[in-house]
Amino acid sequence: MKISTSIHSAILCLAASALILVNTSAAYAQNTQKQESTMKEATYIPFKAKSGEDKNLANFLTEGAKLVSQTEPNTLYWYALKKTDGSFGIFDFFPNEAGRAEHFAGKVAAALNANSDSLVAEGWDKGVVANVTNATVLSSKEPSKDSAKATQATYIVLNAQAGKEQELEQLLTGAAQVIEQTEPETLLWTSLKLNNNTFGIFDTFTDEKGRQAHFAGKVAAALKEKASDLVVDGWEDGVLKNVHNFEVIAEAEK
Repeated sequence: MKISTSIHSAILCLAASALILVNTSAAYAQNTQKQESTMKEATYIPFKAKSGEDKNLANFLTEGAKLVSQTEPNTLYWYALKKTDGSFGIFDFFPNEAGRAEHFAGKVAAALNANSDSLVAEGWDKGVVANVTNATVLSSKEPSKDSAKATQATYIVLNAQAGKEQELEQLLTGAAQVIEQTEPETLLWTSLKLNNNTFGIFDTFTDEKGRQAHFAGKVAAALKEKASDLVVDGWEDGVLKNVHNFEVIAEAEK
């Protein structure tokens, strides 16, 4: 299936959606020069394939990764994901709000808009736009240039106990350095802030062995030790029940 980028009405619709999604000036979307490289913003979009369209949607996302690599210098990382329940998602990272606006006004987003009625359950507005979650990156460990490609990913959402928001944020912010020093099979690791009391962790791994090593590592142990005090519902119900595991089906190459 070819990705269409020439449908004028789809692009106009996308431009309007981008303003809502990132709450920033459309003028930013016209600036395609390379910006700072440190990731500071993230976006996660979960969605489901229409019945019988799983393979076509996976192929679409694989082609989308190539297009991001070719046309979006300010999308620092872009991952197409498939969850163990069969649903899909996109996780991507940007240097700032302008980079995110540029992405949502770009060719891949336009193509997804144009094709979502045939590929995505509930279409563009309800199936894609309604599921967008934006976050600020607190800290990160990034893959080295010679790293193997990611095959697995995990996303965890954490709700802080009342009055413990700052303490949980500090724990997550400091964890990146520990990951850097102790987890070679954790390729990308990011701590995220979704709002004042909701946080997240998104990470990618070389393989399932790398993921298991991460959950047996120092950061996981520290979070487990403090979860009853810092996280709503503690370790079992507040952390483990909010773990989402994915297969990485495509990633943009930079």
